[in-house]
Amino acid sequence: MADEDTYRKIRRRHFLTGTIYALTSLILGAISGSAGAYLLGRPREENREEWTDAGELPELRFGTPQEITFERSRVDGWKVLNEKSSAWVILNDDRTLTAFSPLCTHLGCAYQWAAKEKQFSCPCHGSRFGPRGNVISGPAPRPLDRYAIKIEGSRLWLGPVKQTAARNS
Repeated sequence: MADEDTYRKIRRRHFLTGTIYALTSLILGAISGSAGAYLLGRPREENREEWTDAGELPELRFGTPQEITFERSRVDGWKVLNEKSSAWVILNDDRTLTAFSPLCTHLGCAYQWAAKEKQFSCPCHGSRFGPRGNVISGPAPRPLDRYAIKIEGSRLWLGPVKQTAARNS
């Protein structure tokens, strides 16, 4: 009888030990999988094809960029945030419009239009861009990024920012 009780205790102990190891492995596997997906996974691209009404078409002169500001909605989790944004819009010689992202392609600083030099100038690290967004000088690795544009009536609509290709060295 004592041998049978000892045998049952040992079987129960092995069963409980195995169950604890299995549950621990399951929990660690779930945590590792989640951490791996977070650290190694791709970020989700939200609202990449969303268009924003940037307002009435401004009065533009050929070759002279004008900064416009507009409000853009962004979803952050369960909140919808309205943010002020801007773009540099230029009327090209062929009567087409180009809208540049307001951020330098080097480190994302805001640049300004230098009217005397007829170029965009980034105050952070000295990058300079021509009126067509091309790199003139500086550490910027590529031309200015551009918004997709569409015109409906007299309204300017800006789409997602399209990243430009790096310049050839």
